[in-house]
Amino acid sequence: MSNNTIYRVLDAAANRATEGMRVVEDYCRFVLDDARLMKHAKELRHDFAAAIATLSHDDRHALRETQQDVGVEISTPAESTRIDAWDVCVASSERVKQSLRSLEEFSKTVSPEIGTRFETLRYRWYTLEKSLTTTHTSRSRLSGVNLCVLIDARDSIEAFTKLVQKILDAGADMIQLRDKSSSDRELVERASLLCKLKDSLPSPPLIIINDRTDIAAATNADGVHLGQDDLKVKEARAILGPRKLIGVSTHNIEQARAAVLDGADYIGVGPTFPSKTKSFDEFPGTDLLAEVAAEISLPSFAIGGITLKNLPKVLTTGIQCVAVSTAVVSADDPGAAVRAFNEMLP
Repeated sequence: MSNNTIYRVLDAAANRATEGMRVVEDYCRFVLDDARLMKHAKELRHDFAAAIATLSHDDRHALRETQQDVGVEISTPAESTRIDAWDVCVASSERVKQSLRSLEEFSKTVSPEIGTRFETLRYRWYTLEKSLTTTHTSRSRLSGVNLCVLIDARDSIEAFTKLVQKILDAGADMIQLRDKSSSDRELVERASLLCKLKDSLPSPPLIIINDRTDIAAATNADGVHLGQDDLKVKEARAILGPRKLIGVSTHNIEQARAAVLDGADYIGVGPTFPSKTKSFDEFPGTDLLAEVAAEISLPSFAIGGITLKNLPKVLTTGIQCVAVSTAVVSADDPGAAVRAFNEMLP
């Protein structure tokens, strides 16, 4: 195969990759309205342009034969139809991956070094693709989930059942079992009961277990919520599988960005205000909420000291989901508290 033919291959693959990258970037920008993912897509596109620039632009164009290309007139019915914007994004992402692989292999005949650069770009694209898919899926699955209520195991199974029933009847979107003092057996008992009670409802809330991936798996809960010192998302995913939810608490913008790339399905952001259930040395407050809302479209819950009184301050940041504990479980009427939060939330 002559270098002339190789350059035709490289030129066609470069065009497909560039076009696909731009489509995905537009999806991040205009459909997701996600500044962070758009930035990743844009950086990849620019780095790709720098890599392809090492192959002579003039030579590629001189050897281009669009009118004589036997593949121009060949197409499949699937290429002419797209279901929605996400379908457009997926098709374009696939085109980018295939093009990068073609560039990687054929460019080795011109320069092994450039082939390595295309390989690196391909792996970076895989990471972006994962974040895109997780964000799309999580936004769909958690649509309408705005209130997460954190509960402990209570002093007895009777007290636990009574509290849970009030919260369920009031229409909480998500319930997270968080208890640092109960035994494993007690946690399994409470988590199993929680899952059983919610399964009896026509529109059951999501059940999340705090910290304990093993108990989430053992009781078939909907997912687990991890702190910065708990298992990594990768490790929890290996235990729970692809369909369970994994949330991550984040306390600064860097942790929030990392959680997105790690594959978290949602993030907790805070602490926003002082809390009676957990102590913190620093409070990033509403500034962090606004920062996250401005650049991350993955479902994000404000955490830490959220009450009915300060909820309006939270909502003005752009964050529309909250996780609460004391404001509900310590209320005179937990059910009424849940209903009050639901009335104020979107």
